[in-house]
Amino acid sequence: MAEHEPTPEQLAAIAAENEESEVVNYKPPAQKSLQEIQELDKDDESLRKYKEALLGSSAVTIDPSAPNVQVTRLTLVCDLAPAPLTLDLQVLSSQLEFFSRSNDAELLLFVKVNKEIVSGLKYVQQTFRKGVKLDKSDYMVGSYGPRPNEYEFLTPLEEAPKGMLARGTYNIKSKFTDDDKHDHLSWEWNLNIKKDWKD
Repeated sequence: MAEHEPTPEQLAAIAAENEESEVVNYKPPAQKSLQEIQELDKDDESLRKYKEALLGSSAVTIDPSAPNVQVTRLTLVCDLAPAPLTLDLQVLSSQLEFFSRSNDAELLLFVKVNKEIVSGLKYVQQTFRKGVKLDKSDYMVGSYGPRPNEYEFLTPLEEAPKGMLARGTYNIKSKFTDDDKHDHLSWEWNLNIKKDWKD
């Protein structure tokens, strides 16, 4: 049986169902350097221990040419996948990665913080099909201090579109930003939904 492509009206109806109008009026605090934070209340033993628990006790070696935040890779986590599907975000090129799935999945994101604390790190994902925006997801990743190892963030389980009309290629625009509206990384990738993993 040949696959049927959804009509523009069907895509518009899906987009309308997923439209959100929630506005958040959050104002981030004034940014302070890591050194300023460590110098604050340095005579207070309990605060010193708390900061050490949050930021670590050892100094982080800083490469002056490295960005403060590096989003290193993205992995599609699905129990039914034959193998992990990972996109290396440090070697982005003009080529788009294609993943195939027909199952619910989560995204595992890897982030490295190099120099200063990043406040309110957020992952934003917009999904398009044939130029029509179908969905937008915002995930609050958190606030992190510099450390030698990467931080990991697992998104909630996303339900994959199902049925014959859902099969096809979806264009996904992803972005990492923070409270200060810094664009740490933006990229596009494609998700190809098929009937089965072996298609």
